Amino acid sequence: MKIKIRQAGIEDLDAITKVEACCFPEAEAATRISLEKRIKTFSDTFFVAEIEGEIIGFVNGCIINGTVIYDKLYEDASLHNPNGNYQTIFGLDVIPEYRNQGIAAQLMNYMIEVSKVSGRKGVILTCKEKLIHYYAKFGYINMGISESVHGGAQWYDMVLKI
Repeated sequence: MKIKIRQAGIEDLDAITKVEACCFPEAEAATRISLEKRIKTFSDTFFVAEIEGEIIGFVNGCIINGTVIYDKLYEDASLHNPNGNYQTIFGLDVIPEYRNQGIAAQLMNYMIEVSKVSGRKGVILTCKEKLIHYYAKFGYINMGISESVHGGAQWYDMVLKI
Protein backbone atom coordinates (compact mmCIF):
# COMPACT_ATOMS: atom_id res chain seq x y z
CA MET A 1 0.00 0.00 0.00
CA LYS A 2 1.69 3.18 -1.19
CA ILE A 3 0.72 6.31 0.72
CA LYS A 4 1.26 9.68 -0.93
CA ILE A 5 1.38 12.75 1.31
CA ARG A 6 0.94 16.08 -0.40
CA GLN A 7 -0.23 19.63 0.21
CA ALA A 8 -4.01 20.05 0.23
CA GLY A 9 -5.71 22.16 -2.40
CA ILE A 10 -9.19 23.66 -2.59
CA GLU A 11 -10.13 20.90 -5.05
CA ASP A 12 -9.76 18.45 -2.11
CA LEU A 13 -12.39 20.19 0.03
CA ASP A 14 -15.22 17.68 -0.53
CA ALA A 15 -13.03 14.68 0.30
CA ILE A 16 -11.47 16.42 3.33
CA THR A 17 -14.91 17.36 4.65
CA LYS A 18 -16.04 13.71 4.39
CA VAL A 19 -12.93 12.47 6.21
CA GLU A 20 -13.43 15.02 9.01
CA ALA A 21 -17.09 14.02 9.42
CA CYS A 22 -16.24 10.34 9.90
CA CYS A 23 -13.34 11.01 12.30
CA PHE A 24 -14.93 13.38 14.83
CA PRO A 25 -18.30 13.73 16.54
CA GLU A 26 -20.37 16.54 15.02
CA ALA A 27 -19.71 18.88 17.98
CA GLU A 28 -15.94 18.55 17.48
CA ALA A 29 -15.69 18.25 13.68
CA ALA A 30 -14.58 21.23 11.65
CA THR A 31 -17.25 22.53 9.29
CA ARG A 32 -16.84 22.64 5.54
CA ILE A 33 -16.58 26.45 5.76
CA SER A 34 -13.86 26.23 8.40
CA LEU A 35 -11.92 23.62 6.41
CA GLU A 36 -12.17 25.79 3.30
CA LYS A 37 -10.77 28.79 5.19
CA ARG A 38 -7.93 26.64 6.52
CA ILE A 39 -6.97 25.39 3.06
CA LYS A 40 -7.06 28.93 1.66
CA THR A 41 -5.14 30.47 4.59
CA PHE A 42 -2.54 27.87 5.54
CA SER A 43 -2.38 25.28 2.78
CA ASP A 44 1.38 25.14 3.33
CA THR A 45 0.63 23.35 6.63
CA PHE A 46 -2.37 21.29 5.47
CA PHE A 47 -1.42 17.87 4.11
CA VAL A 48 -3.49 14.97 2.82
CA ALA A 49 -2.66 11.27 2.67
CA GLU A 50 -3.96 9.44 -0.34
CA ILE A 51 -3.92 5.94 -1.76
CA GLU A 52 -4.42 5.61 -5.51
CA GLY A 53 -5.82 9.16 -5.66
CA GLU A 54 -8.30 8.69 -2.79
CA ILE A 55 -7.86 10.95 0.24
CA ILE A 56 -7.92 8.75 3.34
CA GLY A 57 -6.57 11.17 5.92
CA PHE A 58 -5.04 14.54 6.63
CA VAL A 59 -3.20 16.71 9.13
CA ASN A 60 -3.54 20.47 9.42
CA GLY A 61 -2.93 23.43 11.67
CA CYS A 62 -2.06 27.09 11.67
CA ILE A 63 1.11 28.69 13.00
CA ILE A 64 1.07 30.85 16.12
CA ASN A 65 3.51 32.32 18.63
CA GLY A 66 1.90 30.78 21.72
CA THR A 67 2.40 27.29 23.12
CA VAL A 68 -1.27 26.38 23.62
CA ILE A 69 -4.21 26.03 21.27
CA TYR A 70 -7.22 28.11 22.24
CA ASP A 71 -10.73 27.60 20.90
CA LYS A 72 -10.91 30.71 18.71
CA LEU A 73 -8.06 29.35 16.56
CA TYR A 74 -10.30 26.57 15.22
CA GLU A 75 -12.71 28.99 13.56
CA ASP A 76 -10.68 32.13 12.87
CA ALA A 77 -8.08 31.34 10.21
CA SER A 78 -6.90 34.97 10.30
CA LEU A 79 -5.10 34.19 13.58
CA HIS A 80 -2.56 32.22 11.52
CA ASN A 81 0.88 33.85 11.75
CA PRO A 82 3.13 32.42 9.02
CA ASN A 83 6.18 33.75 10.90
CA GLY A 84 5.15 32.28 14.25
CA ASN A 85 7.22 29.90 16.34
CA TYR A 86 4.77 27.04 16.89
CA GLN A 87 2.97 24.76 14.47
CA THR A 88 -0.46 23.72 15.72
CA ILE A 89 -2.14 20.43 14.92
CA PHE A 90 -5.90 20.96 14.61
CA GLY A 91 -6.64 17.52 13.28
CA LEU A 92 -4.89 14.26 12.56
CA ASP A 93 -7.58 12.34 10.70
CA VAL A 94 -7.53 8.90 9.13
CA ILE A 95 -10.72 7.19 8.00
CA PRO A 96 -11.59 4.12 10.11
CA GLU A 97 -10.82 1.44 7.51
CA TYR A 98 -7.22 2.68 7.21
CA ARG A 99 -6.44 3.10 10.92
CA ASN A 100 -3.75 1.14 12.79
CA GLN A 101 -1.58 0.94 9.67
CA GLY A 102 0.84 3.76 10.51
CA ILE A 103 -0.80 6.37 8.26
CA ALA A 104 -1.47 8.83 11.10
CA ALA A 105 2.16 8.42 12.18
CA GLN A 106 3.35 9.17 8.64
CA LEU A 107 1.21 12.33 8.56
CA MET A 108 2.45 13.43 12.01
CA ASN A 109 6.09 12.79 11.13
CA TYR A 110 5.62 14.72 7.90
CA MET A 111 4.22 17.73 9.79
CA ILE A 112 7.02 17.54 12.37
CA GLU A 113 9.64 17.47 9.60
CA VAL A 114 8.03 20.42 7.79
CA SER A 115 8.06 22.31 11.11
CA LYS A 116 11.75 21.55 11.67
CA VAL A 117 12.70 22.63 8.14
CA SER A 118 10.65 25.82 8.61
CA GLY A 119 12.55 26.70 11.79
CA ARG A 120 9.66 26.34 14.22
CA LYS A 121 10.41 25.99 17.94
CA GLY A 122 7.81 23.28 18.37
CA VAL A 123 4.55 21.61 17.46
CA ILE A 124 1.49 21.83 19.71
CA LEU A 125 -1.82 20.04 19.89
CA THR A 126 -4.68 19.16 22.17
CA CYS A 127 -5.90 15.61 22.62
CA LYS A 128 -8.20 13.52 24.74
CA GLU A 129 -6.73 11.64 27.69
CA LYS A 130 -6.83 8.27 25.89
CA LEU A 131 -4.45 9.61 23.20
CA ILE A 132 -1.77 11.14 25.46
CA HIS A 133 0.34 7.97 25.25
CA TYR A 134 0.07 7.94 21.44
CA TYR A 135 1.41 11.46 21.04
CA ALA A 136 4.09 10.84 23.67
CA LYS A 137 5.63 8.33 21.20
CA PHE A 138 6.48 11.29 18.96
CA GLY A 139 8.08 13.19 21.84
CA TYR A 140 5.11 15.32 22.88
CA ILE A 141 4.95 16.26 26.55
CA ASN A 142 1.62 16.45 28.39
CA MET A 143 1.23 19.94 29.85
CA GLY A 144 -2.02 19.10 31.64
CA ILE A 145 -5.68 19.86 31.12
CA SER A 146 -6.28 22.46 28.43
CA GLU A 147 -8.42 25.55 28.77
CA SER A 148 -9.99 24.50 25.46
CA VAL A 149 -13.56 23.31 25.75
CA HIS A 150 -13.92 22.69 22.01
CA GLY A 151 -16.92 20.47 21.29
CA GLY A 152 -17.68 20.17 25.00
CA ALA A 153 -14.81 17.70 25.53
CA GLN A 154 -11.91 17.69 27.99
CA TRP A 155 -8.59 18.21 26.22
CA TYR A 156 -4.94 18.02 27.23
CA ASP A 157 -2.26 20.42 25.97
CA MET A 158 0.68 18.64 24.36
CA VAL A 159 3.97 20.25 23.27
CA LEU A 160 6.78 18.87 21.14
CA LYS A 161 9.91 21.02 21.39
CA ILE A 162 12.10 21.16 18.33
